[in-house]
Amino acid sequence: MHPVIAALARHAARRPSQVALTDGARRIDHVTVYRLVRDVASALACRRPAAVAIAMDNTPAWLVLDLACLGARIPCVPVPGFFSALQQTHLIADAGVELLITDRPDFHTELLAPLGIAGTAVEREVAGTRLTQFRLQRAQRSCLPHGTAKVTYTSGTTGSPKGVCLDGAALARVAQSLATACGLQTEDRHVSLLPLSTLLENVAVYAALLAGATCCVPSLTQIGLPVATGFDCERMVRQLALHRATTAITTPQMAHGAIEVLERGTVRLDSPRFLAVGGAVVPAVLLDRAAALGLPLYQGYGLTECASVVALNTPQHNRSGSVGRPLPHACVSIAEDGEVLVEGAVPLGYAGSNAAIPAAWPTGDVGHMKDGYLYITGRRRNIFITSFGRNIAPEWVEGELTCMPAIRQVWVYGEGRPWNTAVITPSPGTTRAQIDAAIECVNARLPAYARISAWLESEQPFSFSNGELTANGRLRRDTLLAHYFRPIERVYKETTADVS
Repeated sequence: MHPVIAALARHAARRPSQVALTDGARRIDHVTVYRLVRDVASALACRRPAAVAIAMDNTPAWLVLDLACLGARIPCVPVPGFFSALQQTHLIADAGVELLITDRPDFHTELLAPLGIAGTAVEREVAGTRLTQFRLQRAQRSCLPHGTAKVTYTSGTTGSPKGVCLDGAALARVAQSLATACGLQTEDRHVSLLPLSTLLENVAVYAALLAGATCCVPSLTQIGLPVATGFDCERMVRQLALHRATTAITTPQMAHGAIEVLERGTVRLDSPRFLAVGGAVVPAVLLDRAAALGLPLYQGYGLTECASVVALNTPQHNRSGSVGRPLPHACVSIAEDGEVLVEGAVPLGYAGSNAAIPAAWPTGDVGHMKDGYLYITGRRRNIFITSFGRNIAPEWVEGELTCMPAIRQVWVYGEGRPWNTAVITPSPGTTRAQIDAAIECVNARLPAYARISAWLESEQPFSFSNGELTANGRLRRDTLLAHYFRPIERVYKETTADVS
């Protein structure tokens, strides 16, 4: 029995009436959740689909279905709502999905039928949510590694997403490490702020269930994350207050919005004791602003291939500038070229690929260890080389710049150029003179080759909705280059800079 299912059984026996899952309207206790998971798992085991896709909003039903797949040992394929229609159909085909479960009755008609993927529909209710099951007719099954429990597709930057295949043991190890590091207990109330299709949120819920905590899963609309219209940070903070959240996970963009709401004083938030932030570079100034508000915000680090969280700062072990200590399950080392290597939870492989998987996973991130803490300085593939032959990790310079209160967002560019330029989103009410002063201050502590010699203001803030950020808040550098190429070219033609 999978450890999370076993934990559900224990909590059902010891605390049968405690609420395990709620969306605010429905409250489902441990006994009921365990019975639902067991019953759905039994039904799935009878049908034995090659893989089950879940295309749904955040609801208790999403978790019941996901846990049932774990219990039945059938690969689960979450379908992110923030993926394009083309990406969604790609992952369904790529993973060899034979059973699609959705809260959108038109999903098959709009996305799959036009591509010739036939299916028969059955209506059913799970945990109070009306769902449609599509049995898809497939000519052949996808090649998933033996033992695959979950296929998580990474958004990447362009093209078709890749399906990372993880086994149940790796997911359990990370969830248990996370529960231990966060000190999760039965009294905790974890609120899901990210889509459950995001592996980070998915594993965080596993951690809460292992501890016997209550998982609050309001819809994405309720927490201010409708896909098409951006992010309503005040709605998110009000949901945290409404559910009396003690724990939650955010991205830097979401944390920034929540801090602005709390600084305005329109909403109070007294219940959180542990809020994790990760998925992208976290500016030090953001953590400082959170601390000034008494908000317990801690930076972490992870990646899909390593079943999510690898390292995390905690109240007991918190080092500014680091992404925290490696979690108990993870062994982190640094290669000769500075690349971060991780053992302890690695993927089984990728959907449709037979490539060998190394015991120590090469993360693609560059960093170092100091006093047991991990520091990430950038992505290997993002490093650019100036015309003077200097290698620069842009995340390093961007991190220094976003420490300045005047600068909200920044993208640094200098590939093949004699000096570097930046596209900057100023903080509200900031003047050009203040931006200039902030850049001058940062340049004073950077070597000459890494300094910013010119900048231009972004046309609008970088966001997921305009395609300039990934779902977890990372810069889409190719998109930004395509968008700002001509303005940057003008800057290089019109500006003379001294980089000596």
